[in-house]
Amino acid sequence: MTSDSPLPSSADVVIVGAGLAGLTAARVLEQNNINAIILEASDGVGGRVRSDNVDGFILDRGFQVLLTAYPEIHRHLNIPALDLKTFEPGAVVWREGKGTVVSDPFRRPKTLLSTSFAPIGTIGDKARIALMRAKLKSSNPRELLKGQDIPTASALRGMGFSSKIIDRFFRSLVGGIQLDPSLSSSRRMFDVIFRTLATGDSAVPALGMGAITQQLAASLRTTRIHLNSPVASVATGVVTLTNGHSIAAKNIVVATEGPVASKLLGLPEVESRAAGCVYCAAPKAPIDGGYIVLDGHGQGPVYNVAVMSNISPHYAPAGQHLIAAALPGLAEGDLEAAARRQLRSWWGAEVDTWRHLRTYRIPHGQPGQNPPFNPKKNVHLGNGLFVCGDHRDTGSIQGAMFSGRRCAEAVVEQVRLSA
Repeated sequence: MTSDSPLPSSADVVIVGAGLAGLTAARVLEQNNINAIILEASDGVGGRVRSDNVDGFILDRGFQVLLTAYPEIHRHLNIPALDLKTFEPGAVVWREGKGTVVSDPFRRPKTLLSTSFAPIGTIGDKARIALMRAKLKSSNPRELLKGQDIPTASALRGMGFSSKIIDRFFRSLVGGIQLDPSLSSSRRMFDVIFRTLATGDSAVPALGMGAITQQLAASLRTTRIHLNSPVASVATGVVTLTNGHSIAAKNIVVATEGPVASKLLGLPEVESRAAGCVYCAAPKAPIDGGYIVLDGHGQGPVYNVAVMSNISPHYAPAGQHLIAAALPGLAEGDLEAAARRQLRSWWGAEVDTWRHLRTYRIPHGQPGQNPPFNPKKNVHLGNGLFVCGDHRDTGSIQGAMFSGRRCAEAVVEQVRLSA
């Protein structure tokens, strides 16, 4: 819970950062009867998983989805309470002025015909997707993260996929998820992501992605969260805030995003994948149904579009629709103008009637995961210093929460050894 009380001069454990990793770590520490405080630099919990209310619209801080096949969310979250609203499996691929449904015929048999004839690749390409899906579904995700590692684009070509389907489908779908339209990221992560998509749903909480971290924070009973408390430095046994206040602690957990953690702890630099997202309000939705829309030309800068009010009506006031245009890998320049220009070529003059709500520019949307990618990095640095976040495991909600749990378990072990 957030605290208005003065900052203490000492604590059993100090956690720097109230994002997914920090909140999960605090939850696991509480389960082991270890008290902690959290120092959060911003005015609210959630880190990159926050939502804002703008004129009655719910705006997630950048287009995000929750993949229900992530095992860690079932360990820490009350899933029914989130009231998840799911996207349709697959996508509408927009190309040459029209959209074609490319779905998962195993889950949506009625889409077999449209998927088979979708102009995204050859019949052989689609057969390869089915074979790859079956192979990945039967694989252990931990083993996938140990497989041969090359760039995703090279892996797809090596599996026999044509340039057509790579450019028209994979570049927008997987490149959008990994914030990497170049598909230069690890094929290990591609395998894990594709398996996750095949075995579960893509969803959002009815009241926005921020409901995830709000629920985690609300579940804490003894942990105090101090907002607007940016940290200037971390050293063995002491955390110093930018206002000069120091807190002594035997165990310190840095649970910030990668670049900040590297600076505070002197760790190797973490590469950043940027993200941009333009939100607009519209009186009429450009498409019906719950499919995400992919750029079938694979040129961007908008690689996917979601009508969030089609997924959950809570995202927009009655009679309005919320459109999220995602620009993976891009956070600079006039993103609104670039998005409108591209989407006008898709849906014509109606795009000009859309009201711009907000543009999010996220320089660090995810950590880079170029090959050779080796997750599960060390979380215990010695001398009572610990670190967690998606940059220590995989760049995902799963990775952030798993890292938070691993880190807390390491703290628990350290506390027991020193008792």
